[in-house]
Amino acid sequence: MKGNDAGTPLPSPGQGRDGEGSGVKPGQKAIAQALREWPLWEVFVRSKQGIEHKHCGSLHASDAQHALQMARDVYTRRQEGVSIWVVPSASITASEPNDKAEFFDPAADKVYRHPSFYAIPDEVGHM
Repeated sequence: MKGNDAGTPLPSPGQGRDGEGSGVKPGQKAIAQALREWPLWEVFVRSKQGIEHKHCGSLHASDAQHALQMARDVYTRRQEGVSIWVVPSASITASEPNDKAEFFDPAADKVYRHPSFYAIPDEVGHM
């Protein structure tokens, strides 16, 4: 065990204050086990100022309604959100970083897709 500035030994990681055991009560172990068995959900929140949902993080929950409630409690504590999406992580399909060339490079040769080829009326304003 390492000591602190006062010379008192500190427990090493995974030990309780007395230096023995894990410091986790038996009931907490059951809760931790249940959390690991619940599916993982990805959380997206739309802020009051934003128009899009942004990924905030992940959490384990038993079902979609439970995931929404937990996401509200964890990711919108200061009432900054106006909308929450929760998506099972297993439902997300993503490209691989190694596939970057075939997904994104072909767009460079299609210059007609760039907005510089279009005249935008003055009435549009913010574009």
